[in-house]
Amino acid sequence: MSEPTTLLIPKMGNFYDRIAMPGAWVLLRLCVGGLLMVEGWPKIVDPLAMTGFVEGIGFWPGWFWSPLLAVLQFVGGFMIAIGLLTRPVALANAVMLAITLWFHMAHPYGDAFLTQAGIAALEADKAVLFTADAARPLADGGARFLALMQHKAEFLSAIWTLAVLLVAAAGGGPLSVDRSLLKREV
Repeated sequence: MSEPTTLLIPKMGNFYDRIAMPGAWVLLRLCVGGLLMVEGWPKIVDPLAMTGFVEGIGFWPGWFWSPLLAVLQFVGGFMIAIGLLTRPVALANAVMLAITLWFHMAHPYGDAFLTQAGIAALEADKAVLFTADAARPLADGGARFLALMQHKAEFLSAIWTLAVLLVAAAGGGPLSVDRSLLKREV
């Protein structure tokens, strides 16, 4: 067990313990859970849409894993947001997000967004399609653009994985269904 820390302004202790930490935890849960729901909604609407993708990365049968992914993201996101069975649901989402991170790292976008014909078409109608500044990232066939997109995909997947792992490790917090109705955390 670590030693208790001494606050620079000790009178702030109650505020931190009773308002700031529980409030920040609720906001984190709402943000993580809500955005998982946003990402999961298209999969709920079409639960078999990811069948080919999940089979392509080795999860057979796709007809099982694709709907499971939809439920995990959408229903799991809702459960995280309200703090219900928070730890196991967040851990399951963390595994899914870690696989997403692995996928982005193992399957980079490539080095060309546009073919040579695409670059020529862009050059011919550049003034109509883009401002000069907007067309600049595509001048190299989109390699710089794709590198940026690759970085963002990996970066965001890493942040999501870590955020959900944090929720899995700490649980729903004091303002959660786990603690308020169930009177315990799983």
